[in-house]
Amino acid sequence: MSNTRVIPSLLLDGSGLVKTVRFRKPTYIGDPINAIRIFNEKEVDELLLLDISATRQGRGPAFGLVREIAGECFMPLGYGGGIRSVDDMRQLLKMGVEKVVLNSLAIADPAAVKAGAREFGSSTIVVSIDVKRRFFGGYEVYGHGGTRPTGLGPVEFAHRMEEAGAGEILLNSIDRDGTFQGFDVDIIRRVADAVTIPVVACGGAASVSDFREAVAEGHASAVSAASMFVFHGKHRAVLISYPSQDELRRALS
Repeated sequence: MSNTRVIPSLLLDGSGLVKTVRFRKPTYIGDPINAIRIFNEKEVDELLLLDISATRQGRGPAFGLVREIAGECFMPLGYGGGIRSVDDMRQLLKMGVEKVVLNSLAIADPAAVKAGAREFGSSTIVVSIDVKRRFFGGYEVYGHGGTRPTGLGPVEFAHRMEEAGAGEILLNSIDRDGTFQGFDVDIIRRVADAVTIPVVACGGAASVSDFREAVAEGHASAVSAASMFVFHGKHRAVLISYPSQDELRRALS
């Protein structure tokens, strides 16, 4: 088995799964429970469930649905979306979620990252950083589901989150999301080299060779993908899949 974690990211919109392109134009994928059961059979390393509409709609996590999904999930599950307090984190962890993924809350209130790490342990706290290239060069962190520029640089922000107690960074390229153009290795390397905690690369993967590039050249500790696990062929037919352990071992060992 490969030592590099390969993590499917499932995007929740309401009660269904969707997939976006550059954080826009969501395409309906199907029922989350069915997807979870398929990934159970494929023995994936772990799973991320990200509610992309919670923060935009000004609501908290859909606790009932998360509880149902966690009850079906045989692998470690991380959840993000609409988390607004340490109490929300506590409720999610009691339901069987193993990691909470903080995005807008981490931007607005870094003290919440520190409080969560202090109470639950750093390994439980993942800070998701959504980044976009600036028109004139460089990168900027976006919040609120990738819709609001923050003026923050991702390297500086990742370092601050590590100091606050985050145990992991989920680094997602808005520009590459859903494009099958490969990871943005440049920003992955910049962030990974600036922190000592694991960086999970996300956004743009089309094949296991992209995973290898993110790890070997981007210095990512783990990789995450969505489109390549839920679409098949040039017409993007919905088909949930996952590479075999032999494929992953050959690519990442």
